[in-house]
Amino acid sequence: MKDIYKVLTNIMDKENIFQNEHMNYHTSFKIGGKADFLVTPKTEEELRSILIKMKEMNQNIFIMGNGTNLLVRDKGIRGLVIKLCENFSGYDIENQFVNVKSGILMSTLSKHIMKSSLSGFEFASGIPGTIGGAIAMNAGAYDGEMKDVIHSVRAMDMDGNIFELSNEQMQFGYRKSIITRDNLIVLSAVLKLKDADYDFIKAKTDDFTFKRTTKQPLSSYSAGSTFKRPEGNFAGKLIQDAGLKGIMMRDAAISELHSGFVINKGNATCQNILEFIDFIKATVYSKFDIMLEEEVKVVGEE
Repeated sequence: MKDIYKVLTNIMDKENIFQNEHMNYHTSFKIGGKADFLVTPKTEEELRSILIKMKEMNQNIFIMGNGTNLLVRDKGIRGLVIKLCENFSGYDIENQFVNVKSGILMSTLSKHIMKSSLSGFEFASGIPGTIGGAIAMNAGAYDGEMKDVIHSVRAMDMDGNIFELSNEQMQFGYRKSIITRDNLIVLSAVLKLKDADYDFIKAKTDDFTFKRTTKQPLSSYSAGSTFKRPEGNFAGKLIQDAGLKGIMMRDAAISELHSGFVINKGNATCQNILEFIDFIKATVYSKFDIMLEEEVKVVGEE
């Protein structure tokens, strides 16, 4: 552990290195054991150096954004967590193109885009987390997805090689992309949007915001929609029709506001949440012969 810390301090400032870090501080579920190390690099050069050195030391590496789609196991994460969030953010808008670093929050970026009277990103205004994470999983809402606005993406592989991918090369699908398939890291992206009237954009954004705040448990500890949408159906409806809305087991609960959200009422462990998810899946399957698939990503030592 001392050797790892020494190597890291030769790459980046000590204030960006955290040892035995509680992962519940870094996830919207407020759940998770300790990571051996968590670092917040500020530049691509730092990131590349970390990847190369940790590979030489045979250390496990996990890349995360703002932790809004993560469920970290109670034993934590062995090796190194690299967090790309506010420490790795920034944007530039020129005409209809937005050049943005992967760590910027979607909510922050949407406000800047709206002020520039650019349309096409309204669907993303309430999606939690970073744009890097949203690109990786092709996040979407209200009939819009990241694939609709991506012009190109700069990515890095786990060996530190950097390359640029077109929209087509990203191989976007439902909640997936080449980023998730090949374990790549989003560094930055260029969005292609359209000019529009500011009042039109704001009205559309406000409408989506109202729908979210009235229909989703935004103030609860969760990772957003827990399950992917089954083909031809909706996870929340299936769960509600199975009679599960609002039930709770050991502080793991289904939201009263939206049955597609599993929430932490305050003291649930990761194991509590995982057992609860298995119970939901088994119940829905027994009633409708449909097996739900998690959208939330489960990581850490079993």
